[in-house]
Amino acid sequence: MRAVLWAIAAAVVLASGCAQKDWIDRTLVTVDVTGSWHGIPVGPTVGHPGEFWLDLKQEGTTVQGFLQAKGASSLPGPVAGPISGTVAGDVFRFQSTRRIVVGELTVNGDEMSGTVSIGGTRPITLRRVDPSSSR
Repeated sequence: MRAVLWAIAAAVVLASGCAQKDWIDRTLVTVDVTGSWHGIPVGPTVGHPGEFWLDLKQEGTTVQGFLQAKGASSLPGPVAGPISGTVAGDVFRFQSTRRIVVGELTVNGDEMSGTVSIGGTRPITLRRVDPSSSR
């Protein structure tokens, strides 16, 4: 009987440890994306901007900022404007307030790499050009 109780207790302890790790992973912030970032998407520029500028301000897991995209005239409406996003671990996810632009980028120091979508998904690498909150 004691062996069964010990096995149940061990299972409860192990299960609670696994659940806690998921919670920690979702709330852990290991990077700061505050500053000005610049990058050029990879691939053809038809229908996509040739340059991206992000001005970001991070507070905890929340990020607010402004996106400027230059270089293409056939974009679906004005692309420049406010964005909001989150940081979880080293991943920065954002979208424009008009929901025209969506991105998911992995941050490594002063560089972010991932994808940005404006009617189609394209890989991009952005580099921090100014660590202050605005250009």
